[in-house]
Amino acid sequence: MGEIKVHLFSSLDGVVDAPTWTFEYGFTEEMGEALGALTTSCKAILLGRVTYEQFYPAWSTRTEKEDPGAPFFNETPKYVVSSTLTKADWNNSTIVGGYDADSIRKLKESVYGGIYISGSRTLVRALLADGLVDELHLLVYPVALGTGPRLFEDMDKTPLKLLNCQGFSNGVAYLTYGPANS
Repeated sequence: MGEIKVHLFSSLDGVVDAPTWTFEYGFTEEMGEALGALTTSCKAILLGRVTYEQFYPAWSTRTEKEDPGAPFFNETPKYVVSSTLTKADWNNSTIVGGYDADSIRKLKESVYGGIYISGSRTLVRALLADGLVDELHLLVYPVALGTGPRLFEDMDKTPLKLLNCQGFSNGVAYLTYGPANS
C-alpha cells in the first residue's frame, strides 16, 4: 500500500506559497540529497491542478543533465486531482477527477511505494483533514514573511508527531512529521 509523502517549502510563520522567496538561501547539496532520498522512495506523484500546471512546463523539458530530479518528475506516473482539467499532456499523467477521499484511498492501495506530493496546498489540506497524509516533509526557511497562504490556516486541530529533523548549512530546517496516532 502506498504512503502519501508531502513535501513543502515553508517560512517560519507557515507560508507555503510559490517558493520564490527561498532563492536567496540557495539549494545546498545536503538539501538535494534529502529530497533525492524522499523522491527515490516514491513510485507515483500526486498533484493538484495548479501545481500540475506550474510543474508541467517547468519540468517536462528538463533533462537529467540540467537537473538530477528531472527523470523522477518526467518518468514517474502522475495523478492530477482536478475537476476542471480535461487532458493532461505531461508524460505518464492521469486526471483522477475532483478531490474524493475514497478515490485517494484506492490510489494508495494501488501504489506499492511512496506517493510524492509537492506544493498542492489545497489538496494537501484536504488530505490532512481526511487523515490521508503519512509523512509531511517541511523545509522550513529562517524567515517570517508576514503574509501569504499558510498550510494550516483555518483548519481544525491537526496533531502530528515529529519523525525526523535535520538542519542545513544555509539555516533551513528539514522537519518530517507523521500522524500523531501512528
